[in-house]
Amino acid sequence: MTLKRPVPFRLYLITDRRLAGTGGLLEACERALSGADGFPPGSVALQLREKDLGGRELYEMAVPLCEVCRRRGALFLVNDRLDVAFTADADGAHLAANSFSVKDARRLLGPQRLIGVSAHNVAELKRAADDGADFAVFGPVFEPLSKGSWATPCDVAGFAEACRAVALPLYALGGVTAERVEPLLAAGAAGVGVIGAVFGSGDPAAATRSLLRSLYK
Repeated sequence: MTLKRPVPFRLYLITDRRLAGTGGLLEACERALSGADGFPPGSVALQLREKDLGGRELYEMAVPLCEVCRRRGALFLVNDRLDVAFTADADGAHLAANSFSVKDARRLLGPQRLIGVSAHNVAELKRAADDGADFAVFGPVFEPLSKGSWATPCDVAGFAEACRAVALPLYALGGVTAERVEPLLAAGAAGVGVIGAVFGSGDPAAATRSLLRSLYK
């Protein structure tokens, strides 16, 4: 039997270095995570996404980000690159819907690391749950803030339907703001995932703090 870790975080920060500003991604992540001071330990997780980077570049970015997350009490996950997640000693990996199977990722990463999955429909959610994913990100719920929509937004009603379909912690992604957190939690969200709402905000610490206040009302 697979012994999975619990999923404690409520806010899932997903990086986009193009939004990070002149100080770079490491500084932006440090500032974002500083906004979690005073909230429960482990309330935030950070996913290093940067899909266009090669393995060496991603690893060189992952190592200091992992250290920042450890110091700030946040979980650290790497998008799709299981080799980087393992060698950088990340807390887990996040898989695209068309990436490695959860079962293969689990064999490589072991039972203690978190495995998240991106899903855009109920069939993908059910497959992730059946294969032993720890959590899933579902969306877009609203029109994304950081880029054009990659699919038709499902709105809160569609997200609520997804939550009812699987016994898996679901995080709402796409156009999430602090003002939209309450209806998403009422729909069954375990938390929310954000990119532009924090890294495109101009004040990542304040943006993180505002989201966490809404999540912990």
